[in-house]
Amino acid sequence: EIRGHRRTYIGALPGRIIRALRDVQTSNPVIVLDEIDKVGSDWRGDPSSALLEVLDPEQNSNFTDHYLEVPFDLSQVIFITTSNQKQNIPAPLYDRMESIDMQGYIEDEKVEIAQRHLLPKQIEAHGMGDEIDITLEDEALRQMIRHYTREAGVRQLERTIGTMVRKIAVRVASEENGPFTITTAAVEEHLGPEKFTFGLAEEKDEIGVSTGLAVSGVGGDVLAIEVSLSEGTGKVQLTGSLGDVMRESAQAALTYARANAKQLGLEVSAFDKSNIHIHVPAGATPKDGPSAGIALATAIISAFTNRPVRRTVAMTGEVTLRGKVLAIGGLKGKTIAAHRAGIDTVILPKDNAKDIPELPERVRQDLNLIPVSHLSEVLDIALLEAVAPPFTVKTETGEEVNVPMSNGGSPTADGALHAHS
Repeated sequence: EIRGHRRTYIGALPGRIIRALRDVQTSNPVIVLDEIDKVGSDWRGDPSSALLEVLDPEQNSNFTDHYLEVPFDLSQVIFITTSNQKQNIPAPLYDRMESIDMQGYIEDEKVEIAQRHLLPKQIEAHGMGDEIDITLEDEALRQMIRHYTREAGVRQLERTIGTMVRKIAVRVASEENGPFTITTAAVEEHLGPEKFTFGLAEEKDEIGVSTGLAVSGVGGDVLAIEVSLSEGTGKVQLTGSLGDVMRESAQAALTYARANAKQLGLEVSAFDKSNIHIHVPAGATPKDGPSAGIALATAIISAFTNRPVRRTVAMTGEVTLRGKVLAIGGLKGKTIAAHRAGIDTVILPKDNAKDIPELPERVRQDLNLIPVSHLSEVLDIALLEAVAPPFTVKTETGEEVNVPMSNGGSPTADGALHAHS
């Protein structure tokens, strides 16, 4: 398909690139290669090696199509490739490309796109012209976006709007004249139970529970991080489908807490007398990356010191063994998720302060964005005063050390026991 077929074969044709040049009748067109991350190889061949000849500026001035059997200059062609996941692009190909990251639409942008383009398009597609008055309430539209779609773009949203418009088309066919209004009640009635949920801020300030921020191909979300302590031998357990990088980040956070036990008002031996269980809910969803480092450290230190974490504070940043907070990616998606969840303060690395002007104006106005460079700053902002003195047990020598509760739970800010699953 790329290099063409040799003319000895019946039905031989030039490759797609040469045929495209023949169709446009110019040597310097713009050629778009859509979803190049889906390129795979099997026993029939490896398309990525052929694409390398096309995209590599050092080679494509002498590209040879098997059908033409003469070199052809592709150096004047502008190639634009698209991809959903750039990590899936073969490394040799990606090395020849200039990468431009395009963020997904935020909720406000989706609302505008739907009202201006998607709704009129669906009304026309279902045979209803301007004479039919159909109104889609913004609140109903936000309900569709939040609970019936989960995507970076608007493809599924368009299909969802189409479903609602078809319901109205049936009523029009029954000689109802309107006007018609799509409300939140109508959305629930016709689309059924909510398919997706999004993270919200915790209901109360709790010990051992911090709020992190995550981002994926479909946007950002808030991430609850739970730490439960019990009397034991220093065993550490991590659950919640955590990847290797996130596990290492948890180990680094724990090492920082152990190394700075004195400053935190703890004895180092407290860590050896405690079993630590770190859990990130939504266990069916794989999670990875270093950006939850400060959230993990905050939850661990909160559990050991009995200091509740402010429920309206979310945080993102990688943490080092010395407590330094390093830069992260995906700040736009993460802050939008925090804004949507009802968070009012977001702690971020100081190195990401340069990205704040790129955030949506509404997010910048409503959120208190605090850049930090060290974990101690995070703890000063996120932790409240201790609701109870640290728990102690006696060692074999009779020494009392700070350890967690023996029942595996941790008290909430109002003193009630909160058991973790």
